[in-house]
Amino acid sequence: MKTNELKLLYEGKAKKIYEKSSDEVIIYFKDDVTAFNGIKKDSIIGKGKINKLITSFFFKMIEEKGIPTHFISDVDDNSFVAKKVKIIPLEVIIRNYTAGSFCKRYGIEKGIKIQKPIVEYSLKDDDLGDPMICKNVILSLKQVEEKILNRLEYYSLKINNILSSFLEEKNIILVDYKLEFGIYDNKVYLADEISPDTCRFWDKDTMESLDKDVYREDKGNLIDKYSEFLRRINI
Repeated sequence: MKTNELKLLYEGKAKKIYEKSSDEVIIYFKDDVTAFNGIKKDSIIGKGKINKLITSFFFKMIEEKGIPTHFISDVDDNSFVAKKVKIIPLEVIIRNYTAGSFCKRYGIEKGIKIQKPIVEYSLKDDDLGDPMICKNVILSLKQVEEKILNRLEYYSLKINNILSSFLEEKNIILVDYKLEFGIYDNKVYLADEISPDTCRFWDKDTMESLDKDVYREDKGNLIDKYSEFLRRINI
């Protein structure tokens, strides 16, 4: 992909968004990896390619199950074409097991299965550190309309069922993850990515991480673990 011929609309920690047309963008997955809000960062060759491959795979699966996504088609190893959605300024976080900040926040141990999936929200704002936000505050600040917020929760829980069921067959636990959504033509679409950067995946038998916690916690080679996840899901 010749990115120098396209207009760069946005660059984040892990992706670049280029304008393809008035209705479409090209999403390029970088090899950059960060943790702790960018305090720890590196570039690891091959990471972008793996995350793009996993994201495309899951978006196609989710679309087939009736949930609209912004994914349109693959471009190359690191890029795909997507609908130019207007991103909703919220991250939807689904938790199936206790881990990460959830354990720190409530003083509980890691790895406890949660009886019913927990849905949390954070405000997409890097300057504020993406703070947690509850439904009442979301509606009071008019971040989204209530019907859209309800749609986000409905889609997120349905996606949780789709991914959890699929991964269980691969002996992988979907611990927790974040989702982003956007609006296109007055309709809600799943956007951004679903990858080991945005999810916690554990081996069911060993509880070993197959996600970015390997990098966060210096638990091994990130590419090795991401590649193992790829192999386990047969792509």
